[in-house]
Amino acid sequence: MALRYDTISFLSDYGHRDEFVGVVKSVIRSLSPEVAVVDVTHEIPAYDVRAGGLTLARSAQYLCPGVVLAVVDPGVGGERRAIAVEVGDGISVLIGPDNGLLAPAVALVGGATRAIELANKNYQLPAPGPTFAGRDVFAPAAAHLCLGVDLLELGNVIDPAGLMPGVLPISHLDEDGALAAEVLWVDGYGNAQLNVDPSDIEEFGDRVSVRFGDERRTAKRATTYGEIGPGEIGLVVDSYGLLSVVVDRVSAATELGLRPGTEVTLEGFGDEQEGSGVSTRVQIGAKPHLDTRSDAGPDDQAGEDT
Repeated sequence: MALRYDTISFLSDYGHRDEFVGVVKSVIRSLSPEVAVVDVTHEIPAYDVRAGGLTLARSAQYLCPGVVLAVVDPGVGGERRAIAVEVGDGISVLIGPDNGLLAPAVALVGGATRAIELANKNYQLPAPGPTFAGRDVFAPAAAHLCLGVDLLELGNVIDPAGLMPGVLPISHLDEDGALAAEVLWVDGYGNAQLNVDPSDIEEFGDRVSVRFGDERRTAKRATTYGEIGPGEIGLVVDSYGLLSVVVDRVSAATELGLRPGTEVTLEGFGDEQEGSGVSTRVQIGAKPHLDTRSDAGPDDQAGEDT
């Protein structure tokens, strides 16, 4: 017996200026009036598959079981596949383009149990053009799953191992014992999340040297934003368990010129004199990246590079 779902969690880079979000939600409602649609976000930067994958991965463990509709699709109308990926033996189904967007979240929740290429035109809208798959392909598939249509009816079975992987930037110690890291995400408050587990810098102590670009600054490890004094930079464990560079009630990203992808090096002071605001010209090399296919199990921060 086919499963029925009552919730669709919807993420996209559509924004709210145009009618795209409203049209997709109206298509869903016209086909499955009883389903609840949860807007995760529609403010993913346009075409940024990596950012969308990271956002979906951060959200995945908190989303209501059901259908996840994710659309960040710069290759719409091209050769990339439209897919539905079942996880947890049917607890949830993730629908979207096969461009790495879904892979981090799928990996986070334990991998795919089945995957389908959405090829059955009977469960799609007639399309005047190929560029609005969210409306014509993904939304109808999500709605029909909520009506109880079996996943296998939506198209052709594909091997989950062949899905486009996400790319996870990983921190690593360099030959001098410093930790080379990267900004994964800047939230709306300007806090800059790093791909760093707090345990990775435990030996560095309460004051940590932070280098980015041509700057070297001293950061204070803190539990809350309020522990960071005026003019100080802080390292706080965020709500996802990773270190974030923060400034109390000020955007750290604006103050320090940080953005997703900025390379950051953390190190202890050792016998050096601690100080705040010291500037040193530094060249930081590139880091390796780890490919993560959808049936692997990386931590909760992964995304596809575009």
